[in-house]
Amino acid sequence: MTQAQSSTDATEDGTTPYAGAASGARARFTAGFLRWWRPRGMWRRGLVTAAFAVALALVLFLHSDVPNRIGNLGSLLETFLPWFGLAVPVLLAVALIRRSATALIAVLLPAVVWLNLFGGLLGTKSAAGGDLTVLTHNVNAQNPDPDGTARDLVAAGADIVALEELPESQQRRYAKDLAAAYRYHSVQGTVGLWSKYPLHGVRPVDIRMGWTRAMRAAVSTPHGQVAVYVAHLPSVRVKFDAGFTAGQRDRAAGALGQAIAHEPLQSVVLLGDLNGTMNDRALASVTAQMRSTQGAAGDGFGFSWPASFPMARIDQILVKGVEPKSSWTLPKTGSDHLPVAARLQLP
Repeated sequence: MTQAQSSTDATEDGTTPYAGAASGARARFTAGFLRWWRPRGMWRRGLVTAAFAVALALVLFLHSDVPNRIGNLGSLLETFLPWFGLAVPVLLAVALIRRSATALIAVLLPAVVWLNLFGGLLGTKSAAGGDLTVLTHNVNAQNPDPDGTARDLVAAGADIVALEELPESQQRRYAKDLAAAYRYHSVQGTVGLWSKYPLHGVRPVDIRMGWTRAMRAAVSTPHGQVAVYVAHLPSVRVKFDAGFTAGQRDRAAGALGQAIAHEPLQSVVLLGDLNGTMNDRALASVTAQMRSTQGAAGDGFGFSWPASFPMARIDQILVKGVEPKSSWTLPKTGSDHLPVAARLQLP
């Protein structure tokens, strides 16, 4: 290459045309990025999104302060409280689209509160061991296949099985289907208990409904006696003119809590359809004195209802004086509820 050729390949400032083009491209990219993300505008944009995020955080953080005086709004909110977390990724996406630093920071608030409330349910807490397996299932009075449901329950291999919503017309049918696997059983009203171990002190429990939907029995296991309660609390409804109609459920929960509080045995297990979640403050008379096996040793939320698309865990296994080792839901039967089971370690 000659001296003349070398000079024609350079610009007046000493850079080559290629280097100048690259430098110009970088400058144009930087200018474009700054126009896209204006330092001043990014704090002004997305204020509505940020307001929604703060409001969501307040609802999650102060859910126990939402009053029940008007249509039991607080209990309704707490029943489906975990699902409010779905709003977090939506708000995050809006904040990114709007390129709003204010909204992005605000979205962190509900995310942190939700993780504080429910983050512990996302991991695996189940452990090996345990010496008693219990199962509870609302079999649904309109179950089109009670025999198939009974076979599914036997196949689960639990030591103790509690059934709720047992219509009188099907009680003998379930007793016959379960007899080979469970030598001992008792039905009180519309709830029943089947056990591989002897039952003692069987009696109905008055939960102020006018008919029997709860019972108590002492089960003599190889590791000692366990008081087992089976309960089906009244259903709740969401009505336009009345809100979350849960008054009868709440009164029944109070009576059930009193009965369990006066139980003389140290090891207590509650099996049943409580028509409420562990977050529902209306069940505090029960949940304040007992642990959820799903919360202590389950994987995930363990939603049990409705069976076609579970959205809430209203079928509960609660314990006192017993150590949960694992907890899980079973596959769908002919009922509109999923069966739930747990493995327990007796003292």
